[in-house]
Amino acid sequence: MNKPYPPVYYAEYLQLNKVLDAQKPKSEEYGQPAHDEMLFIIVHQVFELWFKQIIHEIDSVCKMFQDESVDERSIGVAVSRIQRIIEIQKVLTEQLRVIETMTPLDFLEFRDFLIPASGFQSYQFRLIENKLGLKSENRVQYNNIDYFNALNEEHRRQILASMENISLFEMVEKWLERTPFLKFAGFDFWEEYKNTVENMIENERQIILTNPTLSEKKKETQLQQNAKTLEHFEALYDEEKHNELEKEGVVRLSLRATLAALFINLYRDEPILHLPFRFLNALAEMDEMFATWRYRHVLMVHRMIGAKVGTGGSSGHSYLMTTIEKHRVFTDLFNLSTYLIPRSSLPELPEELTKQLGFYYSQKIKL
Repeated sequence: MNKPYPPVYYAEYLQLNKVLDAQKPKSEEYGQPAHDEMLFIIVHQVFELWFKQIIHEIDSVCKMFQDESVDERSIGVAVSRIQRIIEIQKVLTEQLRVIETMTPLDFLEFRDFLIPASGFQSYQFRLIENKLGLKSENRVQYNNIDYFNALNEEHRRQILASMENISLFEMVEKWLERTPFLKFAGFDFWEEYKNTVENMIENERQIILTNPTLSEKKKETQLQQNAKTLEHFEALYDEEKHNELEKEGVVRLSLRATLAALFINLYRDEPILHLPFRFLNALAEMDEMFATWRYRHVLMVHRMIGAKVGTGGSSGHSYLMTTIEKHRVFTDLFNLSTYLIPRSSLPELPEELTKQLGFYYSQKIKL
């Protein structure tokens, strides 16, 4: 039987003639060849190839969540693709060790030839941030200008277009807002949860008050912390208070989405909630890995250029350090730990609801 497709040659399939001819050291162009510039170029080209794969994965997950109804079977696929991004992020972080084999003096041999080019101009990484859901107002300003103004016209067009599209964060928020089970046949989970939390915090208060080993000053401090804990929980029951926190930028997820995410975390052991929990956990881990990569990148930059200004004109490592926290997207998922209570204290769910949580859920089930 004849093969229906023509033979493929390895180098042609990978277009190695293009890939291996894509390293053009500026130092050689100016007649001052610097050995380590080849390493510098290849490492950054590999970064960009991995960024392309990350965008490919994010786009596929966004496609699954773009409709009003998400096929529950897609959640497992989404988890595997986010986990693939996480594995790529580990490679990106480790790759910094390779570039650190170049010393600061080696870098100085060709650094001036690169001005004003900078990693800040990586339009693919900006696309990743926008696709994930980084808000423009949360971005750290670059030289007091909008970040896309440092890009050429074509890349600026792509960035501006990505800012108009719905992000993964917004899609996940809408998906969470559609989560059922929060109310069931007269059973109000959040009323039960509120009572449990208030009893738990009151018990802690009584322990503080009756603890003979605590000084009055220590008691006062711990009672203040106890009251603060209660305030954190109260934001879950008061939509007006939650909306205020949204306006202040303290939280970003809507109240309903936050409650759904918390419910999934609290009852993650129920069969139907296990995959949604893994998905939310993967999003948080991906966000953490981007922060980790940024931090390692900051250390590498500081080691290479010290307190010098970056090639793109930014304040070098100082600018990069501020992005670590400000450019995180899924912080709300980390904050859910604030509202977790012991499994032994969880409100008991109605038997009928427990049955539904035990098998495949269809949007057609009426609650």
